[in-house]
Parts: sequence; structure tokens; C-alpha cells
Amino acid sequence: MVCNRLAVLRADRGVSRKELAAAVGVNFQTIGYLERGEYNPSVELALKLSEYFGLPLEMIFSLKPLPAISIELLRAKLRKKA
Repeated sequence: MVCNRLAVLRADRGVSRKELAAAVGVNFQTIGYLERGEYNPSVELALKLSEYFGLPLEMIFSLKPLPAISIELLRAKLRKKA
């Protein structure tokens, strides 16, 4: 199963499933399936979502449960300082 942060990112940006689906060229139900982990995105769709949110793929998708995004951002800042 592919874990993702789509629901959190969508809520943070105030974007509906229909708006996100239209932006990346899929049916709004596909976004729901992705958010619930019932469907894995194609590489093309994953890249479109990455581009839409302006985030690297690994900040959106993972094969393991994802930590809170605030922890990821803190880790990225610490890596830049090192």
C-alpha cells in the first residue's frame, strides 16, 4: 500500500477533491480512493500531484506511514544546516 498526505495537503490549501481532480486530470472519485489508500497512483499522476502541490514526491507518497509534515520540514531544515 502507498501512504500519502493528499487529504492533509488538500485541506491545508483549501482545495476540494473536485478542484484537485480537475487540476490533475482525473475523476474526483480517484482522489478519494487515493486518500483512503484504496488506489495507488500511476507515476504520471504522482508527478502531476507533486507538481500541483510544489512538493517532492517523497513528501507526498511513501511505502511506509508518513510522519507529520511539520517533522519532515524540520528534518529538511536540519539537513540544509549540516
